[in-house]
Amino acid sequence: VQLQASGGGLVQAGDSLRLSCAASGRTFSIYSMGWFRQVPGKEREFVASIRWSGGSTDYVDSVKGRFTISTDNVKNMVYLQMNSLKPEDTGVYYCAATPSFGRLRLRSDYNYWGQGTLVTVSS
Repeated sequence: VQLQASGGGLVQAGDSLRLSCAASGRTFSIYSMGWFRQVPGKEREFVASIRWSGGSTDYVDSVKGRFTISTDNVKNMVYLQMNSLKPEDTGVYYCAATPSFGRLRLRSDYNYWGQGTLVTVSS
């Protein structure tokens, strides 16, 4: 499975941004998808996850009500709609895929990773 993330950029606090992740290869092996983010000097942290077929979403508390994860299985895409962005949302965002299901919030839960896309939110 190959993952390609895109959509990052420089925005102001309060703005919106939509990240995209294109999956290719053995996508039939994917059961769940996730988004993580990382800032220099800190661990890569879980942001959101979704069942590849749709539904069953999970979010870290800090983004609940602001971020929405979704899938488009026809296009083999996963999206992260980010609204009301805050400076603390700044980081490199990674999409990830796994054949596992359930509560998947650890980096080790995921087998496949995209290259990351940078999101910078200015105050």
